[in-house]
Amino acid sequence: MNKDTRLSDVLHVLLHLGQVTEPVTSEVLARSMGTNPAVFRRTMAGLRRAGHVRSGKGHGGGWQLARPLHEISLLAVYEALGRPNLFAIGNRSDHPDCLVERNVNAAMADTMARAEALLVERFRDVTLDTLVPGKPEPLSVHCR
Repeated sequence: MNKDTRLSDVLHVLLHLGQVTEPVTSEVLARSMGTNPAVFRRTMAGLRRAGHVRSGKGHGGGWQLARPLHEISLLAVYEALGRPNLFAIGNRSDHPDCLVERNVNAAMADTMARAEALLVERFRDVTLDTLVPGKPEPLSVHCR
């Protein structure tokens, strides 16, 4: 099963952007995410629209935070990414004829909705400044 790592990847990038004052190019940041610059820019588009980052073109251009890390929550980043699926668990059928399967689907849907609500609540409480390590490290040291 493939994992959707966009949230983790973007958080990594945002925390590094919080440690620099100059814009960082898409090429450098894409490398840290293990992807290419076009995919990186597509992934970051929602964060730019939400006002969390800004980007400039040409010489001296690149990506920067548009607001401080303490003003950005995990929930804000999750929403800027389009609220990707949190769970890979699904039902066998969306419209089962079997009463047992209907009950299973109902129980699963309720449980998953409650779990997602708890996760979203926690995402709201965590701001990115709380994720910054004690000693900043350059983007290239341990990153891809």
